[in-house]
Amino acid sequence: MNRTATALVDTHCPYCSLQCGMRLGAAASGPSPVEIVERPDFPVNRGALCGKGHSAAAVLAPGVRLTAPLVRDTKDGPLREADWDEALDRAASAMARTGARHGRNAVGVFGGGGLTNEKAYLLGKFARVALRTANIDYNGRFCMSSAAAAHRNAFGLDRGLPFPLADVARTGCLVLVGSNLADTMPPAVRHIRELRDNGGTLVVVDPRRTRTADLADLHLAPAPGTDLALALGLLHLVVAGGHVDEDFVASRTTGWEAARTAATAHWPERVEAITGVPVADMRRAVELFTAAGSGMVLTARGPEQQSKGVDTVGAWINLCLATGRAGRPFSGYGCLTGQGNGQGGREHGQKADQLPGYRSITDPAARAHVAEVWGVDPADLPGPGVSAYELLDSLGTEGGVRTLLLMGSNPVVSAPNARHVTSRIAALDTLIVCDVVLSETAALADVVLPSAQWAEETGTMTNLEGRVILRRAAVPPAGRARTDLRILRGLAGRLGHEKGFPADPEEVFTELRAASAGGQADYSGIDYARIEAEDGVFWPCPAGVGGGGAQGPAGVGGAVHPGTPRLFLDRFATPDGRARFADVSHRPAGEEPDAEYPLYLTTGRVLAQYQSGAQTRRTPELNRAAPGSFVELHPRLAARLGVAEGERLTLTSRRGRATAPARITAAIRPDTVFMPFHWPGEGRANSLTHDALDPQSRMPEFKVCAVRAEKAPPAGTGTAATTAGTVPVEAAR
Repeated sequence: MNRTATALVDTHCPYCSLQCGMRLGAAASGPSPVEIVERPDFPVNRGALCGKGHSAAAVLAPGVRLTAPLVRDTKDGPLREADWDEALDRAASAMARTGARHGRNAVGVFGGGGLTNEKAYLLGKFARVALRTANIDYNGRFCMSSAAAAHRNAFGLDRGLPFPLADVARTGCLVLVGSNLADTMPPAVRHIRELRDNGGTLVVVDPRRTRTADLADLHLAPAPGTDLALALGLLHLVVAGGHVDEDFVASRTTGWEAARTAATAHWPERVEAITGVPVADMRRAVELFTAAGSGMVLTARGPEQQSKGVDTVGAWINLCLATGRAGRPFSGYGCLTGQGNGQGGREHGQKADQLPGYRSITDPAARAHVAEVWGVDPADLPGPGVSAYELLDSLGTEGGVRTLLLMGSNPVVSAPNARHVTSRIAALDTLIVCDVVLSETAALADVVLPSAQWAEETGTMTNLEGRVILRRAAVPPAGRARTDLRILRGLAGRLGHEKGFPADPEEVFTELRAASAGGQADYSGIDYARIEAEDGVFWPCPAGVGGGGAQGPAGVGGAVHPGTPRLFLDRFATPDGRARFADVSHRPAGEEPDAEYPLYLTTGRVLAQYQSGAQTRRTPELNRAAPGSFVELHPRLAARLGVAEGERLTLTSRRGRATAPARITAAIRPDTVFMPFHWPGEGRANSLTHDALDPQSRMPEFKVCAVRAEKAPPAGTGTAATTAGTVPVEAAR
């Protein structure tokens, strides 16, 4: 085993968007080449790590991760080891062949929210320069695209948090909507505890009484899909109670009259009938929020992963604007980004409609700027492609994507209506997957390219605050694994692009800085040395008032820009500097319960697993804590179904079935069931979820669909109830 890490190396956790600071050193014993050491100086987590962070090195162990390329000789044949030349030749030939036969857009690229900024940037460049395809998107579309769209609508700029996370502890009242931080981002809970210690209050909005809700002064439990009505009802009470900050509304916003009219139509009793939240609790929430000297609303996947997610987030932003809780110290709206680089991953070119620097791909000036950096004709850049789910839905179809390069994502488990998505993946002419493990999706591939892991490569990430941070490699890639930058360089060269695809991350970042210069997400004043010296730099951070482009952090003759920890204190990023209210009204979810499917299903995460579980399910410590899927349901519903704790329960939607043990608790509404989405097989929650899309963000409706429940026979009886809803990985071929 190669144990070359001798000194402690500062880096960051490979999981969520907190990007907690940690240090890596050589492991004295055990299967992993590194050991994880706390890093108390990093301000986001101050040394604290959750179980996923503490055990992250386990995925580096031999036998857990991919260390050699794999190819499939026939569609029905097994994967076998190959050398890199054979694997890259096969992948590049398939892309070229598909483009020649079916057109450039028949080759697609699907990225991931865990890729470094350098990899996300080069992947977007690879799609648009080497492949010249419009069809690139990424799984971050499933994460916070609705909040991103609502941010742009209201503020003119999308950054998950417009303030440092530490500001949460200094606000007067925090309203946390659809987030279970205690399970999804445990180190962030210290900021909530400090908020309470400082005399602040916490309101949690969630259909379940989670560990986070247990910390709250007030818990509101609306029916899934009714968060929009609840936000409008709270705004109604703000207006009725005389709590509108009229000076702020008049001086710093537009669109208030339409928003007030919409709120007026959502009187408390009507909202109680829609949401199930008592009027008295709504009044108490407004009292807590408006009585404090400052306030924040933070949303997460709950209100966002809906077919009306943009409108729902817009309604919560309206609550902040009407009460003057935006663009002021320790007040504002923010989104808790989920994936490790969900923020940076969309800023620099993975999204179908964006170019680096958060530029629109339809803006002629943006196209000209990026084309100049890339050394191509702007006319050769493709236009916008389709969103992530629409791209997956097109796989293998006439006029759709026929060959797909997939990097750092596992849609067989993570996509909505996953049975359908799996069938579409199986219909591809060629699937090429770059990943660190043989995920359920990689197991379907024709070519599997083993990627280096976070401890084996250097690169930047952008956390939920907009803080650009640096991961440093501690050990070389294991076996024959290669960095994704090196893989992209190998593919680009075989497609006739020998130049423009460097494998050195710092060289890529230098180019990214130039491409982002002048854009909303301007990184041109940031470099690796500065990130290390300052514990990260907040964008936007232009190169300097004296000009100089991306030649150095200060440009040429210009002062060093300090970065922007807090946005909107002076003006919003709209043309007139004013925030815009959203004119929104409640509407039903894409699918509501009925006589045939009488229950709401909502999905989410558990403490010991992460996303599709591709890495955490390979960590023994985490698997012992969370060994498999389950169905959470209320005791009254369990009694009606005749199911006891631990007995198998089958949920059925219009799209498929899933079966898992029952977990009975009074912490969930009697009309709602909950499943975590980390597992494949018969317990795959996304066999059930709805693929209805938000009309603006194209976010699928993961958080609400209609299901029925029935007690399932014991495991191993071979009945349809125990096997429906699954597509065995190899059988899909």
